[in-house]
Amino acid sequence: MLEIACFEITSAETAMKSMADRIEFCAHFELGGTTPDFYEFLHLKRTYKTPIYVMIRPKGGPFFYSEAEFIQMKSSIISFKEAGADGFVFGILDSHNEIDEAKNAELLELAGEIPCTFHRAFDRTSDLEKSIEILIKLGFKTVLTSGGKSDAIQGKENLKNLIEKYGDQIEILIGGGVRSENISALKKLTGGTSFHSSAILKYDTFVTEGEIKKLKQLSS
Repeated sequence: MLEIACFEITSAETAMKSMADRIEFCAHFELGGTTPDFYEFLHLKRTYKTPIYVMIRPKGGPFFYSEAEFIQMKSSIISFKEAGADGFVFGILDSHNEIDEAKNAELLELAGEIPCTFHRAFDRTSDLEKSIEILIKLGFKTVLTSGGKSDAIQGKENLKNLIEKYGDQIEILIGGGVRSENISALKKLTGGTSFHSSAILKYDTFVTEGEIKKLKQLSS
């Protein structure tokens, strides 16, 4: 399974015409991804068949949100759900960088049957095994992770451990610097089968169709 992170509509259109299995649609690459434009989402949904997972994140920075920001997240889920989102990507931590069970549960309830991914806020938590058990209990279908390190290659041992222990209970989506030059090694070292990449090459700004093709071929 190959998910391509798309931070603007040009990249999203490239990815949706390509071999990507789904896209994660968001805005603001420089902030690590925030909630995308609603009307751009509508255009993509009406034009292409590739599933779209929508990032629900009102701002960059820490994953601890004010009450007003939390209300904004709930409102975004309702709007994108009504417009046909195939999945949601979010993650709320408390002030100690641990998973906020109550707030995440509220968002999952609003999403209903739509599958939800807990994003790389997971990598900020102090105990990955304890955190993944909470996510499974809450009902997340996927966790996007680099194994608690700055990128997936550095986190390979943790990823391998998580996949061995929990891979049959939750989709472990390997992300963080995943590119065609390292995806084969990551697959071999971790036993992973789900990968997340922006498919943006060095010195580039947009997703590259050739890179998506290579990623898909090497991960299959």
